[in-house]
Amino acid sequence: MKPGLKALLTVALAASAGAAAAQETPLRVNVFPGSQNLAIFIGLERGIFAKHGLKIDLQNTPNSDAQRAGLAEGKFEVAHAGIDNAVAMVETAGRDTVIVMGGDASMNEFMVRPEINSVADMRGKVLAVDAPNTAYALVAKKILKNNGLIEGRDYTVRPVGGTLQRSQAIAADPELGGGMVNLPFSIMIREKGLKSLGRQRDFIGAYQATGAFVMRPWAQANAEVLERYLAAYVESLRVAMDPANRAEAAAVLAKRLKLDPKVAEQTIEQLMIPGFGLAPDARFDMEGFRTVLALRAEIEGQWGGKPPAPEKYLDFSYYDRALKRLGAK
Repeated sequence: MKPGLKALLTVALAASAGAAAAQETPLRVNVFPGSQNLAIFIGLERGIFAKHGLKIDLQNTPNSDAQRAGLAEGKFEVAHAGIDNAVAMVETAGRDTVIVMGGDASMNEFMVRPEINSVADMRGKVLAVDAPNTAYALVAKKILKNNGLIEGRDYTVRPVGGTLQRSQAIAADPELGGGMVNLPFSIMIREKGLKSLGRQRDFIGAYQATGAFVMRPWAQANAEVLERYLAAYVESLRVAMDPANRAEAAAVLAKRLKLDPKVAEQTIEQLMIPGFGLAPDARFDMEGFRTVLALRAEIEGQWGGKPPAPEKYLDFSYYDRALKRLGAK
């Protein structure tokens, strides 16, 4: 190839790449660090989000309060977390938040310090939580209540942050008896002598945990972008959950979360357990969501103790159109 022609081709290729990058829609996505984000990790590694015309800015949140405030203030467009946080935004902050997709069944276990052998042994202890009035804190309080322990009378609560911070705090502070911990942290803190009293699902049944939620006005104004994001997420999740990709998924998880490869492999195995780990196509569990609302009604006393109809918090029209973008599976 002649030098002049080669130079022109190089310039053309660079311009084409620049144009493609310019066409990617920037989208800020906020998550709690953890294995529940496997689909996002895989999608970023494989360029699936870019294929759908998106440039993802993935952000980690330290706790629920920061995430809820950030979403409401427009610091990012999409949040992935326990969807009880979306309900809290609507009911306690008056924010027009809407849940648009599911994710998982929490992958939580009630992890405790070595000296605790039963839920009853939490009497007189401190329960470690993220925020005291949402999601897994309410789950823990329900488990304790079912075993005759009432907050303020039999135990106290201390907010210490998301699962990463929570698991580290339980392992380091003897005053903290235990708390809800999900993957991969439930595996990691076993190495520090902590143990599980059981899986969340075994204690309370079906539960819709992580999901995607956004501000409703933003979704209405950016429907096509949201649909592309949800389509890319589901496509990435399909890749992540394909048995043929288990080794790749473990490697990506180890890289993104800085995990020991063996911990990553164990985590992937558990993520694929039906009803415990990731939901295929991030499908929403309506029965599990009714549990979420029932817990808020019972433990927080909202709505006079009677949970409302779930539909007011949901809009799956974007998700349904996203699946159509991907075609039949």
